[in-house]
Amino acid sequence: MQIDAHQHFWFFNAERDSWITEEMQRIRRDFLPADLEPVLKQNGMEGCVAVQADQSESETLFLLQLAEAYDFIKGVVGWVDLQAKNLYERLEFFSQFEELKGFRHVVQGEPDDFMMRPEFIRGVRQLAAFDLTYDILIYPTQLKAALHLVRTVPEVSFIIDHIAKPYIKDQKINTWSNYLTEIAKSPNVYCKVSGMVTEADWQTWKPEDFRPYLDVVFEHFGPNRLVFGSDWPVCLVAAEYEEMKSIVEDYVKPWGEDVRQKVFGGNAVKFYNL
Repeated sequence: MQIDAHQHFWFFNAERDSWITEEMQRIRRDFLPADLEPVLKQNGMEGCVAVQADQSESETLFLLQLAEAYDFIKGVVGWVDLQAKNLYERLEFFSQFEELKGFRHVVQGEPDDFMMRPEFIRGVRQLAAFDLTYDILIYPTQLKAALHLVRTVPEVSFIIDHIAKPYIKDQKINTWSNYLTEIAKSPNVYCKVSGMVTEADWQTWKPEDFRPYLDVVFEHFGPNRLVFGSDWPVCLVAAEYEEMKSIVEDYVKPWGEDVRQKVFGGNAVKFYNL
């Protein structure tokens, strides 16, 4: 099964979705399953994982309702307050939904040490009891905290979104690479090869801009812990779906069909238990 392991749906709300700025005009509108389904079919993808974009339980329920209505949505990564005192009860509630696979917090909008906070770590640890995953969404300055988290909670399966958003536009790589190399030593961590075009120059990026970063993640995570995601519709500010997919597909080609099948589906099925 060919899976796009990272995309979003929303009814656009300028106040709530303030992160979608004026320069991102192309995505300042609604994006729903009916918009994505033909795009997936055109690109030979059979299913997707819908990931939260808003920090609310209503967002989680919205995505779960879509997953119930559309068979091609194979899993949902929602949001829950991982620092809440009643977290266990909320996890019990959400665990009734078969399509719910894990949770995410938009840590990129938090202080760099956010994932080192005891109450956050305590919350993430509780995911293990329900066999739920955690998506790590961060900037490179937060990689130190991510390393601390994955080492402290080895019983939870983690996946790093968008290869941790390296500064591709500025061609910075060393600090990002050093931390990612350490994180990859933890066998409970996967990495999404996703979202890279939005970290490059939106107008002038070239496929070779991504090669040094792909070299790092392929060397250290290997073909069994890397997962393709389009980051649609966010990717549209810098690239069409086909372009985003071809960057990864062209890179993977020399590795052979077996590796391509893993990166474009098999590993996502395994990680999210789709």
